Amino acid sequence: MAAASTSIRCSSSLSARTSFATQRWTGVHLVPGRASVRYRRHIARASYTSSEEVYYGRFGRWSVTNADRLEVVGYRLGISVTALAFLFEGAFALLPADQSAARDAMQSLLDPVALAGAAGLGVSLQLIHIYIATLKRALQVLWAVGTVGLVYVLATQDAPAAVFVYEHPMWIWAVGPLFAALTGVAFKEGLCYNKWEAAGLFGALPLTVGGCLLQLFPEDAERGLLASCMILLGIFAGRKYTQAFKDDIGDKSIFEFQKMSPEEQQSLLRRLGQE
Repeated sequence: MAAASTSIRCSSSLSARTSFATQRWTGVHLVPGRASVRYRRHIARASYTSSEEVYYGRFGRWSVTNADRLEVVGYRLGISVTALAFLFEGAFALLPADQSAARDAMQSLLDPVALAGAAGLGVSLQLIHIYIATLKRALQVLWAVGTVGLVYVLATQDAPAAVFVYEHPMWIWAVGPLFAALTGVAFKEGLCYNKWEAAGLFGALPLTVGGCLLQLFPEDAERGLLASCMILLGIFAGRKYTQAFKDDIGDKSIFEFQKMSPEEQQSLLRRLGQE
């Protein structure tokens, strides 16, 4: 009987020491029925692999997956293709008239390059992360309208689209939505990341296109504006690769919340409110 009592006391003492040691290891004191905030975060981190960094967004924790990285790379590559196409078309426009050999070599490539640039922008607008879905759809509609206008010019005119539109400024109304969509991307990047080149492009691109449409500037000024757009867009596309993946993703928890049904959203909000 004494031995049994001693065994019970030893077992109880060992259990208490084990519980105390566990509490010290986790860094919290467990409260029956309600874990502390630090304990919940500890469990949350443990649910992710050690190779994934965990971020805490507005609607919960998230991490960057391989699928996310592929989307970001696709977005950046699309911007790069658009920038290269713009540089090529702009270089043709800035070539002196006496450079006939270079102009003849480039002229046959103007239309395929223009299509490639439009396609690259379309890919980027599909993969871009914008919290306001209506704004993303608006940019995609502008891209679609401008692409249809570009294809129509390509199909109906003998001269390359870039040359024809420059010589007939009213046709900017057909292809101009493409530039409007690109301006929207520049606005988003400048606003979200304070990128000076994106902010500069947001001002220079509409001024260049609008100035050509309304014939506001002399030829030298137009060439200067075009050159500034080329430089800004080239820098913008190049610097995209210096950003962390998470920056282009934004707060992933917001996008995941938007994909939920209304019932799932309410359930998540109630759960977050209890925490």
